[in-house]
Amino acid sequence: MTVIGLTGGSGAGKSTALHVLAEMGACIIDCDQVYHQLVALGGPMLDQLDTRFPGVVTNGTLDRRALGQIVFHDPQALLDLSTITHGYVRDEVRRHIADWAAEGGEVLAIDAVALIESGIADWCTAVVGIIAPAEQRVERICRREGIDPSAARVRIMSQKPDSFFQAHCDYILDNQYPCVEEFAQACRVLFQRII
Repeated sequence: MTVIGLTGGSGAGKSTALHVLAEMGACIIDCDQVYHQLVALGGPMLDQLDTRFPGVVTNGTLDRRALGQIVFHDPQALLDLSTITHGYVRDEVRRHIADWAAEGGEVLAIDAVALIESGIADWCTAVVGIIAPAEQRVERICRREGIDPSAARVRIMSQKPDSFFQAHCDYILDNQYPCVEEFAQACRVLFQRII
């Protein structure tokens, strides 16, 4: 089975790349979705978040905005969040990979901002980093999430720089394309080569 890991900062274009992979028949594992499912289920991960970040869990519900306000301004808090969540997310991703393999799946894609740091990249046939100019990322984040540009810039600054992805990924897709379809075509070409 070919396992393609996708990583990159918010607003770089991972959603477009994932859409292309889905069209190519890949099973998609979105680690953000896995994380949100784990949060919704409650249990030990949410308990640990509540202990480390008092006040962000109320009546079993995580206040993502309050948590974001803490971790996007405090590098140690972001590291603590990652330490708590990576193990739980890794276990769930491993289960999804095994299920897809058991079904005879041939291509699987894993989308994770922290693909490399979490260790999940080690399970991939190829790791693709997606980068884009900062202002394009700000614009996409604002449009997608309805936040103001200053909040989007804070988020981008809290994430790994392009140089991190260039140093740790097997391939880089630089999303400077003026339209989505041009970037999608660049994705198709690369993914076909990897597969």
